[in-house]
Amino acid sequence: MTSLVLQARDVAIHYGGVKAVDGVDLTLEQGQIRGLIGPNGAGKSTVIDAITGRRKLTRGSIALQGEDVTTLGVERRRRRGLSRSFQRTSIFGQMPVRKQVVLASQQMAMAGAAQDADEILSELDLLALADTLAADLGYGQQRRLDLALALVGRPVVLLLDEPMAGLSVQESRDLANHLQALTERRGVSVLLVEHDMDVVFGISDAVTVFELGRVIASGTPAEVRSDARVRKAYLGSAA
Repeated sequence: MTSLVLQARDVAIHYGGVKAVDGVDLTLEQGQIRGLIGPNGAGKSTVIDAITGRRKLTRGSIALQGEDVTTLGVERRRRRGLSRSFQRTSIFGQMPVRKQVVLASQQMAMAGAAQDADEILSELDLLALADTLAADLGYGQQRRLDLALALVGRPVVLLLDEPMAGLSVQESRDLANHLQALTERRGVSVLLVEHDMDVVFGISDAVTVFELGRVIASGTPAEVRSDARVRKAYLGSAA
């Protein structure tokens, strides 16, 4: 039996006559990575905003571990286990690495905040850099620190918006490996918006394809790659 940790049903966000998202259904199982792909403006980031409570729904519902959280704000959803990162990192350049994660843990009112911070930093190969200012990290390391902040409080769902943006090929591979390891060790589920197709099809258990605010295909990476509409609309004939 599968365990759904996230369910988005008939999600729609309209701005007057503009249908940014229109009738989207998404599910996420425990420990699953689901990639969201599609052209710019297809509605991927808007869906993530809707799930985290940053956008008001025109219609639809969001459930987290079976609880309807549609009417809850961003902070209350975060405390229930729904965490996200943004295309731009949320780190503080002039603050040491470990201090940032400790403060984030304290903000979540967690017992043993320092221990939690060290555990997260160790998992992301950042513990040796604990006393380093974030501004002195390499960009790939800064991205991992951003992921560390999102992991505070042991969320059940991570929503990641372009985490590989600006990374080299090797840095993208390293971060992708960390994501896969986190799902195995922590059982966290990941909803991943990403333009790097090698990453998406390499680590995702399922892929959902957006076009003009709607889902046009969803399934395993192999099923999506072979979908004629996806090949024509997005991946191209050489997919």
